Amino acid sequence: MPGSGLLAGPALRLTVLIGENDRWHHRPLYSEIVHRAHAAGLSGASVFRGIEGFGASSLVHTARLLSLSEDLPVAVVVVDAEERVRGFLPQLDELVGEGLVLVEPCEVVLHRRRSP
Repeated sequence: MPGSGLLAGPALRLTVLIGENDRWHHRPLYSEIVHRAHAAGLSGASVFRGIEGFGASSLVHTARLLSLSEDLPVAVVVVDAEERVRGFLPQLDELVGEGLVLVEPCEVVLHRRRSP
């Protein structure tokens, strides 16, 4: 897709694993990450809510009705060129107090815009 302005070829996938109840100044942390990614000009960000998981605390969080814990896992995923993802990492260092940040190489084989 040369000249299209859309991402194609080698890229990085940035995944931020946090809890649904994590906050940044009374706002959901996942929302703050998405808005900062948008302001930084990254190609896009998606938030995925998990149905069950555990992290460093070893406490299992689940969506089952009988569970006492509903702080479900959330993944914020961004795919963009390496320099843009790496340039965004200092903001995550500021935002993420507890969680996991992953950077993985990937290849974008198709990136299309929605038709107007």
